[in-house]
Amino acid sequence: MKWTHIAIHHSLTKDSQTVSWSAIRQYHTNPKPIGKGWSDIGYPWGIELVGHDYEIIMGRRMDRAGAHAREMGMNRKAIGICFVGNFDPGSPPENLLKRGDDLIDWLMDLYDIPPENILGHREIGLMAGFDWEKGQFKSCPGRRFDMDKFRERYA
Repeated sequence: MKWTHIAIHHSLTKDSQTVSWSAIRQYHTNPKPIGKGWSDIGYPWGIELVGHDYEIIMGRRMDRAGAHAREMGMNRKAIGICFVGNFDPGSPPENLLKRGDDLIDWLMDLYDIPPENILGHREIGLMAGFDWEKGQFKSCPGRRFDMDKFRERYA
């Protein structure tokens, strides 16, 4: 894989301070109609609150295409990072974003990914012609996750 982008997602679930990464993996790998029927969790990386600290958790192996953003062929170009939480009703906590900085800075350096190639899943949908604000696509990584402000962290 030639990684050229980073795709930001949210789990659309409440972060309960316990490891819910395994529940996300189960949902992705359980057969339909219970789950998605995928071979593994869709994202290579996740970040979630475990106890009182945010942890970076490894998911799908980086040498395999993702299953997180099929639009525009991004499963083969974009490294998917899932921020565990629902950022439709509220903004992501700053401590969660700071932990994300550690991972994203490293991935940008490792794969020479520029800040403008950090995209929210909904932005990938817009590129493919689907307008999330018209209900044609997901709001992922959440209505209150400001991607322009987020990208400024890496400029």
